[in-house]
Amino acid sequence: MSELPPDHDADDQPDPRTAFDEIIAEETTRDPDLAVIEAGSRTLRTQGGPPEADIPARPADPEVDKALREVEAELATRWGETKLEPSVSRIAALMDVLGEPQRSYPSIHITGTNGKTSTARMIEALLNAFELRTGRYTSPHVQSITERISLDGAPIAAERFIETYQDIKPYVEMVDASQDYRLSFFEVLTAMAYAAFADAPADVAVVEVGMGGSWDATNVIDGDVAVVTPIDLDHTDRLGTTHAEIATEKAGIVKQGATVILAQQPVEAAQVLLKKAVEVDATVAREGLEFGVVDRQVAVGGQLLTLRGLGGEYREVYLPLHGAHQAHNAAVALAAVEAFFGVGAQRPDPLDLDTVRKAFAAVASPGRLEVVRRSPTVVLDAAHNPAGARAAAEAIGEAFQFSRLIGVVGASGDKNVRELLEAFEPVFAEVVVTQNSSHRAMDADELAGIAVEVFGEERVQVEPRLPDALEAAITLAEEEGEFAGGGVLVTGSVITVGEARLLLGKG
Repeated sequence: MSELPPDHDADDQPDPRTAFDEIIAEETTRDPDLAVIEAGSRTLRTQGGPPEADIPARPADPEVDKALREVEAELATRWGETKLEPSVSRIAALMDVLGEPQRSYPSIHITGTNGKTSTARMIEALLNAFELRTGRYTSPHVQSITERISLDGAPIAAERFIETYQDIKPYVEMVDASQDYRLSFFEVLTAMAYAAFADAPADVAVVEVGMGGSWDATNVIDGDVAVVTPIDLDHTDRLGTTHAEIATEKAGIVKQGATVILAQQPVEAAQVLLKKAVEVDATVAREGLEFGVVDRQVAVGGQLLTLRGLGGEYREVYLPLHGAHQAHNAAVALAAVEAFFGVGAQRPDPLDLDTVRKAFAAVASPGRLEVVRRSPTVVLDAAHNPAGARAAAEAIGEAFQFSRLIGVVGASGDKNVRELLEAFEPVFAEVVVTQNSSHRAMDADELAGIAVEVFGEERVQVEPRLPDALEAAITLAEEEGEFAGGGVLVTGSVITVGEARLLLGKG
């Protein structure tokens, strides 16, 4: 519980134990064990309050907004994130002329197929709670490009983003002139992040790969801790068609003498990762063996966890995110921070429990089962591949228990859309297919053709424009009546989720 302001008398405050007892008393018609669990989570929730998603709006100052748009326009002239030449030669050349800013701070490097951004946010929150100044680099963004670079847990200010770009621009142009291909959009942003962290200065960087690992632009750092979230089949045209091939690419972030934190993996992926760790004399901690989730209970607004870390057990940890997958992300994040501080190696004691609780209670992950509207409830989730869709489908059933759920799906054309839709088929009563504004978006009619094969024609509605799709889905959910429990889940792409978020008045 946070400290009271100096002008308040602690004796005037209600006793939390009394509040707990009152909530229990209200639950006389319910299962006693369930009542205790929910009451406990509600009192925890009251102490911390719901965390706010840190999605910046457009700059209020017209001049700053204009300057940011000019930077965005210049970056847009470069190769996009789906056009790659698998090499770190260009970004390495840029780091060289910038004076190797990425070597001025230790780093935690994160790869995997799903859960990278949420895990990065949890790691950042833990490090901040232990009074370290962090730089976090994640992708893609939900709404604003400035989200990708965070300092001390908050997106970089638009003014600072612009200044950072202008500072490195002459060096970017110098490297462009010396290479066969110009630096890509993602490479320039990566350089901006590393330069901004050095300038801050950051005590530690938390860096999410863009794609793969070995040739990803972020891989010019030597992470003290390498984190591998669950590996599944995605970007198979770039990374390989088997778990082992994909793991081989992602293992590229594991450096000499590092500590490797492995989430639960398919067997063939785990074999590849463990082999790489042996080759570079890295220390390995595996979920389910050295650390993991001991217990989880659904709570109001999230879940209550008991986590086993490298240094011991952490009980009654409230996480304001939904789903078993987020509990596993929390275990991975905790182990990564323990490893960074040397817990389990140089020091036997666990991290301070109250600090860990405070950090997790403050975690937000925009666009990950995020509620953005009520009556009916509209939830956003950025699941864009089958594994992410399966996790979201399981979590939404557990956390919300809608009587009737309507899906709004807008996906990218390069994804395994059929399996994504199949994952949601058991939980969607009906689905409204649409498309976002990206050039990568799958045409709504093409998506509808696949959806009809999965759901049947009577359960599919086509609305090519996202605003129309949202309106149609909300109308369908409202047919259940005001108190009947209908809901809407918007999913299929980070871009779809970001655009829906804006349309629904967020940011």
